[in-house]
Amino acid sequence: MKQTKITVAGAGNVGATAAFIASEKGLGDVVLIDIVEGLAEGKALDMAQAKAVYPAAGRVVGTRDWDAATDSDVVIITSGLARKPGMSRDDLLAKNAQIVKSVTEQVVRTSPNAIIIVVSNPLDVITYVAAKVSGFDKRRVMGMAGALDSARFACFIAEALGVHVGDINGVLMGGHGDDMVPLPRYTTVAGVPLTELMAADQIEAIVDRTRKGGIEIVNLLGTSAYYAPAAGAVKMAEAILKNTRQIISSCVYCDGQYGIRGEFVGVPAMLGAGGVEKVIELKLNAQEKAMFEASAAHVRELVAKVDTMI
Repeated sequence: MKQTKITVAGAGNVGATAAFIASEKGLGDVVLIDIVEGLAEGKALDMAQAKAVYPAAGRVVGTRDWDAATDSDVVIITSGLARKPGMSRDDLLAKNAQIVKSVTEQVVRTSPNAIIIVVSNPLDVITYVAAKVSGFDKRRVMGMAGALDSARFACFIAEALGVHVGDINGVLMGGHGDDMVPLPRYTTVAGVPLTELMAADQIEAIVDRTRKGGIEIVNLLGTSAYYAPAAGAVKMAEAILKNTRQIISSCVYCDGQYGIRGEFVGVPAMLGAGGVEKVIELKLNAQEKAMFEASAAHVRELVAKVDTMI
């Protein structure tokens, strides 16, 4: 029986961390690819030795050769420039669009049946780039954003309430940026709606911090976050590889859901063996709908720009 294979494109902070988490979870063979000589090879060798401490199934290899990715089941694309202080995600558009275009072409050549998970920023429009370049069924291309943003939302809520973070189910929609749409009405703590546990002004402060969660880390580290984004990408890959049909906020193709047709944007989605098995439609109130539409409009503007670049 064929061994499951996960390829991670980009051996920087996010990619290497994603490869390490996937390897330690024993999700299958892990291939880490980067264009920088020795980078992927060295990090993969370190990971392979870590598996001797905490043994798990599967091998981990590092390479510059895309042929090693042949017949991958899932490809996680982290390639591209990271944010620096003073930069928005949108500032990365032109360069990262070209990088991801090149990576996606290699995915098509080596793994035409793979499912693609994009992590590169600006997330929503770069997911569109991967879908357009690959020509894959739209259900097999998605972006990791909601998994990260929901985790940030849950982290801040747990900190404020002093509860176990695993009891929190945070729900967000919209683009991965300052206009993302956290949904307190649908966010629960052990099944109890957040709106019943916290005052409105406290919730709004946490929502604001969640929207700015990325730049808060950039300003502290001098570069983008990587532990949580990597964990979010692997969570999505695990749902696909194990066919758990878990509902995870993800950047996926909408074909009429929420009034969005033919675009990639963040919504709750059921992930399984086929990729995006189903988009979950929540009933939004007027305010939530307006925020979501504004966020989707921003993504639409960036897509119009990137179409001239690829």
